Order: sequence, then structure tokens, then C-alpha cells
Amino acid sequence: MVRFTVLASGSKGNSTVVSGGRTRILVDCGLSCRELFRRMKLAGEEPETLDAIVITHEHMDHINGLAVTARKLGIPVYFTEGAHRAWMRWLTPRRQMTYAQWLEECRKQAAERQAEVPSGESLSLGRQAESDAATGEGEPEDPGAEIDPVVESLEQAAEPLSNRPPSRKQDPTWLPSVEYFEAGQPFEIGDIAVSPFTIPHDAADPVGFVFRAEGVRMAFATDLGYIPPNVKAQLQNVDLLLLESNHDLEMLRDGPYPWAVKQRVLSRVGHLSNEAAAEFLENSYDGQAAYVILAHLSESNNLPELARVTAERALDGRASLLANRLLLASQQDPLSGINF
Repeated sequence: MVRFTVLASGSKGNSTVVSGGRTRILVDCGLSCRELFRRMKLAGEEPETLDAIVITHEHMDHINGLAVTARKLGIPVYFTEGAHRAWMRWLTPRRQMTYAQWLEECRKQAAERQAEVPSGESLSLGRQAESDAATGEGEPEDPGAEIDPVVESLEQAAEPLSNRPPSRKQDPTWLPSVEYFEAGQPFEIGDIAVSPFTIPHDAADPVGFVFRAEGVRMAFATDLGYIPPNVKAQLQNVDLLLLESNHDLEMLRDGPYPWAVKQRVLSRVGHLSNEAAAEFLENSYDGQAAYVILAHLSESNNLPELARVTAERALDGRASLLANRLLLASQQDPLSGINF
């Protein structure tokens, strides 16, 4: 059985479960681990059955709960290399200092190193080393025989600790396993084939996906400023289409966002408007999907009714119970799972 379950979609968090055969994939992890597990159980999904997490891009609403969830379940995370590097930079604390502060830090470190060696000891150690080098007495006859049993036991006791994963405080970027993929290069996770494609968005290396399992094709395209030809080609001949319908143009222009944010959303690396999604559905979409899901609706600059009416007008009567059934993904509640 193939199943597609949208757990959350919007600027506060995005997560979707794609199931096929014996494989279950989490697409993005924008919810906290606790909230993710709660919504999965509400939707009839078991968190323990997840096999992997795949990430579209590194923005907060797509990776907020990633590290905790991956560590808790012990599953691999699939990124583009650019997205992974951007995520690591975002999580790694960075300290800035002036040149004077840097010099002072160097002086402190030098003083600490000098204080670790008692006065006169460094001189006597140096003379002893010279004497040993001259006589050859400083080298043991059998290097393997000169092992302190106390040191050896301490090393053995410490070994299991070194194999333990670091805590989130020690290394916030640690993940059980990281796998890289490239846009345009299909790959497989268990029983699910994954075809990533480049999308225009202001992230390091953002992608959309087409998932295929048991002959069912499901397309996933959100967070894109417009729909270029390569994306249009990917969204054809699918059984399920999840497409962004982020904002109403008038609501965005008159809304509460600062002008700089409005410009970003409206740009060609921003988000897809209701009108842009409708233009694709009317003029470029082949009408083959059984389900069309409108996703990533803005809570400030859109209304579900506006998104629905605009899409229905574009589909022009093609929506029915058997084809192009129109659904809206929500930020607050999971969408009922779609089974094929």
C-alpha cells in the first residue's frame, strides 16, 4: 500500500510522511519531535516505523526538529550537500571578537601553557632528553612490552564512552547518519524511488521531489518563487500533486509584513501565490492527478477559501471524486492520509 500523509504545512512547520511497501520516509522535519510524534499518532502513523528523513532545504520551518528526531529514532537524514552545510553553519555557535580581544586571548593561552610546566622542570626535562638521545637509554627495547596495566585498563574503560554519540550540547550538528543526493540524480530509499529536482527559492540548494512506489507517483513542490520549465516537467503524469499556494497578492501587499519581507516573498526565489499556482493548474498541468493538495498557505497573507476558489476556477470543472480532488493542507492539524 502507498500512503501520503501531510502532518503540517505552513510557515510554522512542515512535515509529511510518504509510505510505500515496507518503507516510510519523513519529508522535512519542521515540527518539534514531541509535536511530530503526536501528529503522527493522530494520523495513524507510527514514528518507530520511519526509515529515513529527506530534507527539501534548510529553512527553520523545514528542519526545526530534525536533530532531535533523527537522534531519537536513529535514522539517516538525506540532504543535498549545500543544504547540510548551511544547516551545520546555522547550528554551530560562532563567536566574534576584535583584534585586541584576540591578542588578549592568545596571551592568556600562552600564560596557561607556561603555568602547566613547573619552574625548572622544563630545563631538567630538556637535559634528560638530550642525555637519553646520546646514550640511547630513553628508548625501550620492546615498545610493545612497556605498557602500564593501569593506563591500559583506564583506556579500556573509556572506550565505550568514546563510542557514544555526543550530546546535543556537545555537538548540535551530530546525526546518526547523513546521506547526500543531488538534484537531477534519482536514488532509492528502500521500496521508494526518489527523484529530486531543483526549485527556485532563497536557500542553499532547495529541491522538490517526485516519489514513486508500487507504480504510484507523488510530486512535492513547495517554497518556490515561480514554476520554471524543469519543475513543470516534473509535475506531469503524477497520481498526487502537492503544490504551494502561499499567499493572496492583495492580502500580502496590504498585510503586516515589512516591505523587505514582502519583496522577498514576491520575488522569483520567494513563494508561490494563489494566482501563480492557478496559472500552472490552468495552462501547464496535465490534469492526471487523483489528488491536488494546496500547501504552505500563509496564515497572515492568505485564506483557505481564497486558495480553494482560485484553484477550483483554474481546474475548470476537472475536479471530482475520481480525479483532481482538491484538498488543503493545514498548519494546525494533519491531513487524513491518502491511500493508493
